[in-house]
Amino acid sequence: MDNRNNNNIGLNIEKSKKVADNLNDLLSNYQLFYMNLRGFHWNIKGKKFFELHLKFEELYNDALIKVDEIAERILTLSETPFHSFKKYLDSTEIKSVENVTDGEMAVDKILEALKTLLAKERRILTMASEANDEGTVALMSDYIVEQEKLVWMLSAYKS
Repeated sequence: MDNRNNNNIGLNIEKSKKVADNLNDLLSNYQLFYMNLRGFHWNIKGKKFFELHLKFEELYNDALIKVDEIAERILTLSETPFHSFKKYLDSTEIKSVENVTDGEMAVDKILEALKTLLAKERRILTMASEANDEGTVALMSDYIVEQEKLVWMLSAYKS
């Protein structure tokens, strides 16, 4: 077996690079999602303040963990994770949201972001599967299951 075309974990270098490039795109989107969640947590007002303040903190802590996991997966694939705000801003679909104090609007923005993240994660899952990259498949699968439930819960909250 010829290992010259494989990275340190035995995966095809070219396919792994494509997966890592898409993971960097996901990383950028997660960084903006994280920052937006922080802003929602800090600035939320109104009758549901206590409930939403705690929920937004839970969500941004989870997003921070995912940022680290995605960056480490990129490194595992022998590539370099983006690590500057310029790169994040240049490659994200999720846009910065400022001064949101209304809980309904914040939840709407979170649902929009989750729709973007889920689409990217599903694309990466398919790509990683085709590259026999079970580590990335498992990571994306876990994120998708968790976020689909979160979409359901946030949608029910708005009903």
